[in-house]
Amino acid sequence: MTVPFFEENDQTQARREHLEALRTLVGNVYPNKFERSNVTATPAGEDSLTSIVETFKKYEPTVGEGEKPAAEALESANAELNKVRVRVAGRLSAPPRVMGKAAFVHLSDGVSRLQIYVRRQDVVGVRNDAEGGEVKGWELFGLLDHGDFIGVEGYLFVTKTGELSVHVEKLQFLAKALLPMPDKMHGINDPEIRQRQRYADLIAGSLKLERDENDLTPREVFALRSNVIREIRRFLDERGYVEVETPMLTPLATGAAARPFKTHHNTLDIDLFARIAPELYLKRLVVGGFEKVYELNRNFRNEGISTKHNPEFTMLEYYMAYADVNQMMDLHEEMMRSVVKVATGGLTIRYGEHEIDFSKPFQRITMKDAIAHYRGQAPAETEEPVRIVELFEEFAEPHLIQPTFITDFPKPVSPLSKASPSDPSVAERFEYFVGALESANGFSELNDPEEQYQRFKDQVQQRERGDEEAMVMDEDYIRALSYGMPPAAGIGVGIDRLVMLLANKHSIRDVILFPHLRPEKKAEGGEQSAETRP
Repeated sequence: MTVPFFEENDQTQARREHLEALRTLVGNVYPNKFERSNVTATPAGEDSLTSIVETFKKYEPTVGEGEKPAAEALESANAELNKVRVRVAGRLSAPPRVMGKAAFVHLSDGVSRLQIYVRRQDVVGVRNDAEGGEVKGWELFGLLDHGDFIGVEGYLFVTKTGELSVHVEKLQFLAKALLPMPDKMHGINDPEIRQRQRYADLIAGSLKLERDENDLTPREVFALRSNVIREIRRFLDERGYVEVETPMLTPLATGAAARPFKTHHNTLDIDLFARIAPELYLKRLVVGGFEKVYELNRNFRNEGISTKHNPEFTMLEYYMAYADVNQMMDLHEEMMRSVVKVATGGLTIRYGEHEIDFSKPFQRITMKDAIAHYRGQAPAETEEPVRIVELFEEFAEPHLIQPTFITDFPKPVSPLSKASPSDPSVAERFEYFVGALESANGFSELNDPEEQYQRFKDQVQQRERGDEEAMVMDEDYIRALSYGMPPAAGIGVGIDRLVMLLANKHSIRDVILFPHLRPEKKAEGGEQSAETRP
């Protein structure tokens, strides 16, 4: 049986013929498991190709460029390595190189590659059915294709060129790659294919031979993302913050000015909205006694898609009782330095053509002063609040490359933040910019229930005038505030944009594993079009 939406060609036909021959030879061509050794004593209890390489690469003789290792060095290394027996598994990262009655090929685990050496007279194949038993190993090896998964058992050694390898004595087939692998020289160049078929992008990155020294592989980008999130959690946990989870389906679309996704709960017969922000739930927890609280959350906004926006995105929001906007800026600056240091190993990064320095104090400038500086003219005193924001976005935002806090937003565009004690027309609010990306938004939280109620009423009037992104009235939140909320500061941090910056990526889709894209084009007959094949 063939999969109807796969393109049939000479390569796929040959792979399918190999699969059927393997089925005859080994029985089950998709076995349930492969037990790996643990000579590297990993916490996981099994050897990966990476752990083998990291542990035993030290035995590779050091030689100059173009030179071969001395026989004595090889003999000394192999005297130790030959004692080490391993059982490892991985994907064939290249077509096998057969040289008469022996062959070399590399296995990959997505991070590292390890060479294996298969000799006809030494290798035995393993049957995968319930009865088990042995088959002709060399015949099995001849049916392998680039991209197949295999497990091998043997001993370690270094070749005459000094490369760490496994001398294979047992070979087990684990899974067939029915589709050809991406180009190992150049990877996948089409960004839409990389983003639509992330599995192929990850494979291509692990197999690619040519790469810019400063360009991260897809695997490295998402490993960096994981490190960023891990460091954020560590940073907040050590400072007494409690991580919580709040609803992702809510009866009201509150907490931000955005258009929501809408769904319906059949049993309760009520409409629900995918969360646009967790803010009001987290502040309810501050009311209830959580003085320091945070959530790493997925938000959903039914708005445009661009290099900076994805309908589904990741945010960090955290709140600190008894603090104001200035203390929150201090804490965020400290967190960013810590995250950058852990994720990249330093405090200076490259983003496009810019070098960004996190070691210096972050600049703090009011919105009006930023407009005056970059526009050459301050906004008029009578300028509408929305127009002030538009002027800032047009003239100042593109120039905010180094880490910068923009403060003193117009109060009417900040319905959840307190007014400044020194100037009631502005809100105690900031946005954090770096690399010309708006990356965080924070403020001194409004905790007066009567003023919050009036602000909500103003937002409702804006909705009635046609502003679909204006906030709705949340009566339960007003009730919560009426129990009393201490002075507090809060912030929302865009995780995707932070990773874009640290990974030197200029599209948000490159740092989200499975971003939203337009439906895939189909060729006549329902087959995948050539435009979207790797």
